[in-house]
Amino acid sequence: MANADFTQLYNHHEREVFAAVMDAAPDYPEIAISNDLLCDVACVALNRLPPRYIRHAVDFSFYLTEQERLQMDQGIVEAVNYAFNFVSARMAMRAQHG
Repeated sequence: MANADFTQLYNHHEREVFAAVMDAAPDYPEIAISNDLLCDVACVALNRLPPRYIRHAVDFSFYLTEQERLQMDQGIVEAVNYAFNFVSARMAMRAQHG
């Protein structure tokens, strides 16, 4: 049996979500000041999306239709917005009970 190297596999949504989180971060300055909170946002967003494991982004994009790409992009935007609101709400709850 060959030694398998799985390090080239990754979830396509990770890079897209990380970029979307950073794009939206200025709209949430109370979260943007904390790396931990930004990571929380990314985790919440990624957990709302179905995983899409790939080896090469070029190959993945080649097999997507325009409709699929638009749906995926919209899903990422919605997941990131939800995640920022979720983390903001959790911060507000902690502040009330803190």
